[in-house]
Amino acid sequence: MYSASGGPPPWQTTAGYGQPSGHPAYIPVPTRNPYASSTSLPPPPTYIPQPLHRTTPAVPPTIIASPTPAPSNEARKKIDWPPTVREYVNRCFAAENQIPGIERGDMEKRLKEVITNAAHSSQLLSHDWDKMPLPQQMIQEDRKRAMLGYQSIPASFVPPPPPVPLSFPPGTHVPHSGPEVLRKRKSSELSSELDVITQASPPPWRANKKGSSLEDRISAPDKRQKMDSGHNSSKSNDNLERRKKRFEDHRSGSNSPLKTNFGESSPTPAEPLGPVVGRSQKLEKNYFRLTSAPNPDDVRPLAILRQTLDLLKKKWKEELNYGYINNQFKSLRQDLTVQHIKNEFTTTVYEIHARIALEKGDLGEYNQCQTQLRALYRQNLGGHPVEFKAYRILYTIYTCNKTDMNDVLSDLTPADKTTKAVKHALAVRSALALGNYHQFFKLYLDVPNMGAYLMDMFIGRERLLALANMSKAYKPNVRLRFITEELGFESDEEAAQFILDHDGKELLEEKDDYVVVRMGTRLFEDAKAAAFSHVDIKGQI
Repeated sequence: MYSASGGPPPWQTTAGYGQPSGHPAYIPVPTRNPYASSTSLPPPPTYIPQPLHRTTPAVPPTIIASPTPAPSNEARKKIDWPPTVREYVNRCFAAENQIPGIERGDMEKRLKEVITNAAHSSQLLSHDWDKMPLPQQMIQEDRKRAMLGYQSIPASFVPPPPPVPLSFPPGTHVPHSGPEVLRKRKSSELSSELDVITQASPPPWRANKKGSSLEDRISAPDKRQKMDSGHNSSKSNDNLERRKKRFEDHRSGSNSPLKTNFGESSPTPAEPLGPVVGRSQKLEKNYFRLTSAPNPDDVRPLAILRQTLDLLKKKWKEELNYGYINNQFKSLRQDLTVQHIKNEFTTTVYEIHARIALEKGDLGEYNQCQTQLRALYRQNLGGHPVEFKAYRILYTIYTCNKTDMNDVLSDLTPADKTTKAVKHALAVRSALALGNYHQFFKLYLDVPNMGAYLMDMFIGRERLLALANMSKAYKPNVRLRFITEELGFESDEEAAQFILDHDGKELLEEKDDYVVVRMGTRLFEDAKAAAFSHVDIKGQI
């Protein structure tokens, strides 16, 4: 290496690049400084850096980082909040003052608004914080007012000023009350702060360019949607008009209000929303789906509904007209719902409707009643919960829904498992799970209550499953009488008809004094697969 004191190196004795001589033989070209910073070679020995005015040798920056200046005492100084404000904040976050349903983020936002408004109006010291309602109480009161609907606003009402964010100097520590000091910030909080910053100082590209902002680009699909909605408005209005005429024809004698202007938005209700108290004295009323708030003149009170139930039970025994009874029961349930009536009478109505639907094989209507009954039983509103728990087990076997079956079994108590209906339903489930069709058909012939109607829904596919297993176990044939007794048929004719309905005519063979069924065929295996491929539970009558 060459030293700086020994003179310039041989290659620098003549004019170098960027150093023109007296008689240049070439055009000088300035050196490119960027290459000097990117090269890994050391600088020439003649390079002398500028003095740094310090006596200590230079230390590479990668070894010792620049020290951070110590914060001053003024930056560490906390804001001197009044004691009353501190006590108010502590009460807000106290566990005994928390209200279920109000999130912590909403409460903190309202607390910030209250303290901000007081600070900007210079009322932190003069305000009576002991009598100030808590933020969660304010939020609860606002929600109650929103549920009760808009009411007349007094002329002296002045809306509160929008919350102005508190600005603190850098390094100022703001105290937080409560255990969640290091809580993760929500996206809503970040977005609100960004909105405040954007409104206070918009960026240059938004101030200079009009029509190219992000808001304009986002709102473009909404504008196109408004333009497209104009083409479909006439079609939707025609459909609404036809629906209006249909309801007018069915409810010509009704006093319920109907919308007259379907194209306009519905007016804000002046009365608070809540349960309706019926005034109708009619025992019979057709069921219609509500399209507006119910009219008390069309709703029957509880005393009239009790008389209606007695009338419907009498008519069902005399006429057995399921179409009429189903319509009247749905209307009866609707009147109970709009009046928020939940008592033992409500449970009785749903139980009777469910039994009638089971008797007629209307599983769709039965499932609706069963769902409501489960909620009513949890409130201990009387009825026969054990009977319908057994029905629900059989219904879940029919739908082949293992998840619902686990829910049903988890609801059973040790006392429920000792009752006759539930024990029978659990035995049916166990026999099917083990593939014991002999035990299953014995249980089918001895079903308590109305469980036989539910078992009739899946008895056909279980017979096909049993015949498929018998075809593998019994060869070459079995007597028809054996199949009749084993699979729970009432007569040989019914058993033979079941085989004929599944294209088994060639399997029947008449002997001298009996009929045999040829085994060892895949006919029942294919019929079983088709029967278990789908379960239809939606067909309401």
